[in-house]
Amino acid sequence: MTDATLDDATLTTAQIRRAYLAQTRRKRSYGAILMGVFVVLMVAGFHTADQRNAGGFWSGLHRFFDFPGEVLGEAAQKLADMPAHLATYAPALLETINIAAASTLIGALLAAVLSLLSTRGMARWPRLVPVFRRCMDIMRAVPEIVIALVLIFVLGGGPVPAMIAIAIHTAGALGKQFSEVNENASLKPLEGLESVGATWAQRMWLGVLPQVSPNWFSYGLMRFEINIRASAILGFVGAGGIGYELRNAISWGKGKYDEAAAIFFMLFVTIVIVDQISAKMRQQLTHGRQTKEQGQ
Repeated sequence: MTDATLDDATLTTAQIRRAYLAQTRRKRSYGAILMGVFVVLMVAGFHTADQRNAGGFWSGLHRFFDFPGEVLGEAAQKLADMPAHLATYAPALLETINIAAASTLIGALLAAVLSLLSTRGMARWPRLVPVFRRCMDIMRAVPEIVIALVLIFVLGGGPVPAMIAIAIHTAGALGKQFSEVNENASLKPLEGLESVGATWAQRMWLGVLPQVSPNWFSYGLMRFEINIRASAILGFVGAGGIGYELRNAISWGKGKYDEAAAIFFMLFVTIVIVDQISAKMRQQLTHGRQTKEQGQ
């Protein structure tokens, strides 16, 4: 009787092992097939794009560094004019930073509300949770440049269309991240506040925000870095800021490349500085919260 039981257990273990190995082989086969399809699609897409390109990718590959070389060469020849260019375009850079800051603030506030309304267990109207989630999906699915082009057609050129476009996209992107943070928050404070008659806004303010605000602020800082780049790019379509000045400098061609180099340098330094400052702030928020939790 005991031997039969051991044989059945051994047989069952062997069957499980064979089934596991067969499933592993199937997964590897499916992965290889998907990888092959992906490679074929990439090669076909690249071939189609190369045929439709006016000069062809491979035929023009040897000239890849020609434009950067011309910009750097002219900047080196007119190096003495660099400080004057930096002073000239400093207001445009400040405008770009202001666009990024305002759009990040507006988008983060909207994202906070949308995330609370789209998190189960916290939502003011639970049946509308899918609606708010789809709204955030649409906001982050549409590129900022598309929204900016539509707004420029309606409102005209300037920083306002860029700010609105970036704020809409920021609300969708941060709303998704905020809602994921909300799902990890404890619901016990909400239950306690609800038991004493607190309103929905009071429960969110006193029960949720103290738990999620460090992570929210960290994500907001990271988004601010992204929005600086986005506001500079939107300047190419007439949305103002340093991107607009960069487009003008490049469109003039030779003779203005030193100004383009100065703008590139300003953008690079600004993004590096903002990245370093925000990284340190995020690190302090994260480690500070962990130290506080460990102390408790």
